[in-house]
Amino acid sequence: MLRPVYQSYEHFYVVNEKIELPADMEGKTYFIRHSERDWLFLVNLSEAWRILRRERPTLLLSTGAGPVVPFTLVGKLFGVRSVYVENAGQVRTPSVTGRIMYWLADRFFYQWPELGSYFPRGTYGGPLPWCS
Repeated sequence: MLRPVYQSYEHFYVVNEKIELPADMEGKTYFIRHSERDWLFLVNLSEAWRILRRERPTLLLSTGAGPVVPFTLVGKLFGVRSVYVENAGQVRTPSVTGRIMYWLADRFFYQWPELGSYFPRGTYGGPLPWCS
């Protein structure tokens, strides 16, 4: 749904699950280890360092995936700005990743007005529109 925002810019993807990729993600996707707030977080930090050093992005964009935390931490060392959009499934309470990224992200958006009390410095953007 955010593709129209970034598609005209050079970009790459990072996912933590081996998935079958849509054609537009082939050749520009990195697969990293899946961490559930465990020691693999340290592995993710190392993976983030390697990927960000190679790609040299100017912006990180995430819509709720956990890998954004290590990538944002490492990205700060490289001067990379970050934009986080809280997961649309979080209607009444924030996700753990959202609670962390609220303090780390340069720009923070949430999709449901009920989350405003959790994220007073965030920006309510409404639900991302469903695109075909």
